This record gives sequence, C-alpha cells and structure tokens, in this order.
Amino acid sequence: MSTLARWARAEWGLLYVTVRGAIAGRQWRAIPMTIGAVCLTALLHFVHNQSWGYGFVQDVGAVRAEDPLWLALLRTPLSLFVPALDLPVWGGLVQILLVFGIAEICLGWWRTLAVAYAATLAGTLYARVGIALGPGGLLGLPASDAHVVDTGPSAAVVGLAVFLGWRYRAYVTAGAVIVAMAVEVLVKENLAGKEHLAAIAGVLVLCAVRAARQRRSAERAGSTGSGLPPIKS
Repeated sequence: MSTLARWARAEWGLLYVTVRGAIAGRQWRAIPMTIGAVCLTALLHFVHNQSWGYGFVQDVGAVRAEDPLWLALLRTPLSLFVPALDLPVWGGLVQILLVFGIAEICLGWWRTLAVAYAATLAGTLYARVGIALGPGGLLGLPASDAHVVDTGPSAAVVGLAVFLGWRYRAYVTAGAVIVAMAVEVLVKENLAGKEHLAAIAGVLVLCAVRAARQRRSAERAGSTGSGLPPIKS
C-alpha cells in the first residue's frame, strides 16, 4: 500500500466505512432529512426567483444585521435553506447533499441540524458584533454590511465539515477547510467569508466542550473502575 493510500485510509477510513455501510443497507432512506433539506432549498430558490415569491422568502428566511434580534432569530431556522441569489444554486445543493448526508449518517438528523444551526447562528451573531466594532478593527465590519443578507446554507456546510473532521479524526481535512475559509477572507474580504470563519469558531467551541465532557467521563470511569475497594464510612 502506497504512502498516499495509507494516509487516505487513516484520514477517511472510519468515515468511509460508516457512510458506505449506511448507504449500502438503506440507500436513500439513510438520509431522509438531507433529501428534505435539498428539496426545501431548491423550492425556496425557485420561489425566491419569482416576482410573486421574492418578498415572501425575504420575509421568512432572509436575515440581516439591521433586523431586530428577535426577528433574526425567528428567521434563522429557515435562512439555513435560502441560497444566495448571486451564487449557482446547483453548487449549494450538491454541498448540502454531500455534507448534510454524511453528517446525518454519522451524527443522526437532530445532531446534524443542531450543529448546522449553531454554525449559522454564530455567523449571524458575529455580523452584529462586527458592525458594532466598525471597520477599523480586525473583526470589524463596515456599516453597509448591515443591509447584506447572511450566508444561508454555506455557513452550516462549513461548520458541519469541520465538526465531522474533528469527530472522525480527519484533522487534515478539517484543517484544510479552515485554511480555505481564511484564504477566502484574505482574497475577497466580505461578510460571507467572515461569517464562515465565525461559524467555524462556533463549531470549534462545540468540539472543545464535547472533548472536555468526554475527558471527564473517562476520568470518572477510570476512578470507579480502578479496582480499589470502596471507601467505608
């Protein structure tokens, strides 16, 4: 086995076996939530491009930093499935199908949605903080970004990719996603790029919390299973 093959097996082997087993056994039934997400995104894109549907989609799923916080939070769940009008919708649908599908198989549908919403919410809240800081600082944003619609499903896709890389020890892949998003900000500094980095930061916090909980659980299991007799009062 070549060095590259050994590296690929170490990096993606566990993930591949998990996904392949689920798809072989249940086929498309293994990812019902993902199929629904793809269909919902395609439907919202179609409606959004119609003269009669543009305002409706904006009212229910478009999140901007200028919106009241309560309204932004109310729109955030659906905003995850509203693709950007200036980007090819097919690329977004493929990303959702692949990343959401793998995540649904590996994490379950509700954990997938939880991580996706956490990543999206991190980007949404960052936009407000960045505009409050102003354009002068590293994390700041110009006031004009308050009128820009949030990233939609892309922040969730990026966040899920990083979380899966951490969960299944595909650390090089997760690192490559992070580097790619950082390069995006350097090359084309815009709201979407910085929201992607905020989504990654939010997911990394989730990873750190989960790792800490796992360590505490392991320590408790080790202490109870040490073989020493219980202390008598």
